Amino acid sequence: MLSIRNLSKTFSSAAEPVHVLRGVDLDLKAGERVALTGESGSGKSTLLHLIAGLDAADGGSIRLEDTEVTKLSDAGRASLRRDRIGLVFQQYNLIPSLSVADNLAFQARIAGRHDAAWSSELVERLGLGALLKRYPEQLSGGQQQRVAIGRALATRPSLLLADEPTGNLDEATAEDVLALTRDLVTRTGCGFLMVTHSLHLAGTLDRHLTLHAGRIA
Repeated sequence: MLSIRNLSKTFSSAAEPVHVLRGVDLDLKAGERVALTGESGSGKSTLLHLIAGLDAADGGSIRLEDTEVTKLSDAGRASLRRDRIGLVFQQYNLIPSLSVADNLAFQARIAGRHDAAWSSELVERLGLGALLKRYPEQLSGGQQQRVAIGRALATRPSLLLADEPTGNLDEATAEDVLALTRDLVTRTGCGFLMVTHSLHLAGTLDRHLTLHAGRIA
């Protein structure tokens, strides 16, 4: 479902170029749940950003199903994110002026893929039924992250990317949120790639990969 070959990315700095990714290869099957760990600055977030088309690679290829992501224009990558990729971040990134209900529906409505029955199931599975009229500032961190996960899955994406999704949560809440995510990923059949600093949480997924010195070990 996701195939990455010889992916490279370099950033400029005042001193010298920083080679963040040095030929990354990665394959992810539909329905597979994979954790990615590595030391700070190893390029984990950069890799997710390239897969999502938030940045452009310097070399190599990223193929999502039948689409060569690295050959898309900016508009093409934006369409890919809207229609086929779900994104979850550490900082939640909810829209503060929208209620929980509207945050949940936001991406699906933009993509023209709002499914009332699926949205209702997400609300029930994520335990958000009593919170739909609240705004993000009225929610705990765990509640906000559940809304973010529901928003990302509302379009039934082909791929769910999560960058330290439990980084701001206490251990018990983190485990609960990740357990819900694992179950919903299984329910949708999408691929799931999660960057995490927690070896414990990484061990709860199907595979655990490590990014080191610009390559996956």
